[in-house]
Amino acid sequence: MTDTPPAIEPLLARLCGGEITGKDYVGYFMNEYGEELVFAQRRGGKSARLWHSDADWKMFLVGDHSIRLDGPIDGMITVADLIINREEATWLSSCLAASRHLRQGRT
Repeated sequence: MTDTPPAIEPLLARLCGGEITGKDYVGYFMNEYGEELVFAQRRGGKSARLWHSDADWKMFLVGDHSIRLDGPIDGMITVADLIINREEATWLSSCLAASRHLRQGRT
């Protein structure tokens, strides 16, 4: 028996149906409604990938300027074509900041 925990990447890939490997920076978030979000940023990639369970795990390409506060309703936060709440936006912003070195090709 080994004490090594399973890699998180294959588990998240199965959850969202996306391609996620050990070469990705990954993040996972569950909101107050039990909806799940998965973030993956590939080394050298120009954009990251975001999946949201409430959007049927559709993949959205996101980057540093993707989070918007200019939705059709005052205070609405969007990323790509997805409406997200403040907590999700904060988590996504943190994932984008943490993975920035991968987009810039630094290790």
